[in-house]
This record gives sequence, structure tokens and C-alpha cells, in this order.
Amino acid sequence: MKANSTQQEILLITGTHFSSRQSVDKNDAAQNNLSEKEKLEEACWNGMIKEMLPEIVEKTNSNKKLYLWQIKEGESFIALELAEFPQEKDNYFSIDPYARMSVQLFS
Repeated sequence: MKANSTQQEILLITGTHFSSRQSVDKNDAAQNNLSEKEKLEEACWNGMIKEMLPEIVEKTNSNKKLYLWQIKEGESFIALELAEFPQEKDNYFSIDPYARMSVQLFS
């Protein structure tokens, strides 16, 4: 029998006021060369997603932590994949528009 685990996807739309005001460290000179999308990705990898969106980051039923396993970059968004451990997601239930398109094409 397969054990239940929690997965969560978050889409962050780029080119918005929210995404433009997020940065990892405003004093870091290396950050000045990064694009808005790259700064947002860096902030997510550095664990700031829980600070930026505390009401969205889900906790599991057993109070286990969800870890950021992957960030996929789209044309106008970045997709965050959080889970207890790395696992394959079901594209049919995904909110990633590119994953949904591939499921719809084969349906």
C-alpha cells in the first residue's frame, strides 16, 4: 500500500508589483546583475517563500515540513514544487499550465 504524502505547487507570476519588490539581499552587489525573475527564484531557494507568502505554504497533516525541490521557469511565471520528499507529480492535477497542456493534448 502506498503511503500518503503532501505535495504543493505555487505559481508566482512575474512582471507584477509583488514579484518586482522581492529581493534576496538589497545590499548584495551580485544581485544587481540579476533579472527580476532570477531574484525571485533566488529568494525562493533561500527559503524566503514562507516569509513572502506565509498563508500559502502548506503544512502536512503530521506537521512535517515541505521542502522546495524544484523551480520551473515559464514565460511569465515561476512554478515552485514543494513536497516532503522528491516525487513525481501527476500532471493531470498540476496547476502548471505547460503540464496541463501536455495532458490535454493526449486526452
